[in-house]
Amino acid sequence: MRSDVDIAGGAGKRVPATGTKGVPRAEREAQILDVAAAEIARVGYAGLSPATVATGAGVSKPLVYSYFGSKDGLYVACVERAATVLGDAIDEALAGTASLEMAERTLAAIFTVLEPRPYDWRVVYDQSHPDDGPAAEAATAARARLAEQADRGVAAFLTGHGLTDSRDLSALTAVWTGLVAALVDWWLDNPDETAEAMIARSGRIFAALT
Repeated sequence: MRSDVDIAGGAGKRVPATGTKGVPRAEREAQILDVAAAEIARVGYAGLSPATVATGAGVSKPLVYSYFGSKDGLYVACVERAATVLGDAIDEALAGTASLEMAERTLAAIFTVLEPRPYDWRVVYDQSHPDDGPAAEAATAARARLAEQADRGVAAFLTGHGLTDSRDLSALTAVWTGLVAALVDWWLDNPDETAEAMIARSGRIFAALT
């Protein structure tokens, strides 16, 4: 099931406010990050408010600051969590044979891992953060990891077909990253679609193109 947290561009529901008494810290942090990540997807770093996040998570604003230190700390935690989940899933998909099936595996991994928190995609690609500082560094590192994975996957695919020209690699990487972004953005704009439905849809599209 898709997450019931609001996502940018999709109809969802707010995470119900939850109390904190007796809740383990790890679980409480996850609740806060869920609300914060949904807010980042909706309003970006620029509109992120720790007070709003605290209200949405059913905790106090001082508690948010005690866990994450600052707005930047909260943003960085959201970005790093999203990038780790996405990046680890993509690494697993890239471990198999470099073929069109690898592309389908990668899309399947992305849709599957995003289903509980689809807004994580827009957290990683938020552009409203400052040009420097910890928020910018975290976002740059997150996007760099995903870009490196795209380069690696495309390079393996082209090499398997006897193509080693660097501009071929650059061109196909641009096509691939644009395709992935377009499919995920379409999914976020159509929140009634499950990950399973998107995996099947992507398979049909790939079959039509080959």
